[in-house]
Amino acid sequence: MNITIISGSARANNNTLRVAKALQKKIELLNHNVSIVDFTDYDLPLINQGKINPVSLSNFQSSLIQNWRNANLVITISPEYNWSSTPELLNMYNAVGTNDFIDLFNHKTFAFVGVSTGKGGKMPCLQLIQVVGKLVSFSNSHSIISPKIFESHFTKEVLDENGNVLGNEMFEKGLNDFINYNLFIADKWNK
Repeated sequence: MNITIISGSARANNNTLRVAKALQKKIELLNHNVSIVDFTDYDLPLINQGKINPVSLSNFQSSLIQNWRNANLVITISPEYNWSSTPELLNMYNAVGTNDFIDLFNHKTFAFVGVSTGKGGKMPCLQLIQVVGKLVSFSNSHSIISPKIFESHFTKEVLDENGNVLGNEMFEKGLNDFINYNLFIADKWNK
């Protein structure tokens, strides 16, 4: 199965990339193809700046579109900023929610992870689930949104910068449960 992980923070040395790397390592051990789209190279135009040109994509845009297009399972990771998702992620969904890229919402399984430096992460997931659900519905696409989200609490204390779990058994169990559940849903949906 092909899995794309969208690491939705544009900050340098962000915690979302730690979680993305942890997911990638664990999923690759299960013999799946995993790609990470790192938002530190983010360059999508804001709504008032125009559209993404499908015939003239930047390196970041090409990576985002091609990895997403090839994926059976798309995992979006958002840090929690003031109980909300990042502006970059919300802008991304607006930018690709057009006729040029509407195929990105068809025949996919979508799953969400929220990241916090303390306790938190649920709110951005719930907000993004609504946005993606609306895009799937509006475009009359056939996709499924997983009800199982993962909240990465105290991320710097449980993961190093390379995505290695630092001995927190409860965190690791939650991460494994999230992975197994969503791989199961994606496998069922794609059959």
